[in-house]
Amino acid sequence: MPYRVIVDREKCMACGAAPTICPEVFVLGDDIYKVRVTDKYSKFFDDKVSIGEIPDALYNCVKEAADSCPASAIKIEEI
Repeated sequence: MPYRVIVDREKCMACGAAPTICPEVFVLGDDIYKVRVTDKYSKFFDDKVSIGEIPDALYNCVKEAADSCPASAIKIEEI
């Protein structure tokens, strides 16, 4: 089952936790230096939000990153 990943870039503190925990899916953007979904999984991003879709195999990695985010800026939804 695929999942949608939503990063609230306005809440993001750019601490680097998500890219450190799950670099396959998250990267610090070079636009505003806030976390975004990597190009491989990205569907949309701007200054406010980054939305991506990931396969089931990456769920645990993304969940760990979301749980570690001090700003609670990462959400995961079933598609």
